[in-house]
Amino acid sequence: QVQFVESGGGLVQSGGSLRLSCAASVSNFNSYSMAWYRQAPGKQREWVATINSDGDTFSKGSVKGRFTISRDNADYTVYLQMNSLKPEDTAVYYCNSAVNPRTWGQGTQVTVSS
Repeated sequence: QVQFVESGGGLVQSGGSLRLSCAASVSNFNSYSMAWYRQAPGKQREWVATINSDGDTFSKGSVKGRFTISRDNADYTVYLQMNSLKPEDTAVYYCNSAVNPRTWGQGTQVTVSS
């Protein structure tokens, strides 16, 4: 049973926006630090952003000012708002616990056209 399910990906033009969602099925979700990762074609998976249990956020330098991670603990959901998208953002996006990650799900595909 996959504990984190990603959705919201799609095809957008350069400069466009997209909002990803991550539905969690874990106990004590509000105590989890959560993170978004991505994997571009032919490349390793990389970390994108984290939100901890206090709501503090951290992100990869290349997405600062463009991506915002947030959470709704009542709905057991983590979001990634992506603005000013670039072709290099094209990847499969995954969410997971930032500490002791669980089994990786299928992710959601984000494709940014030039």
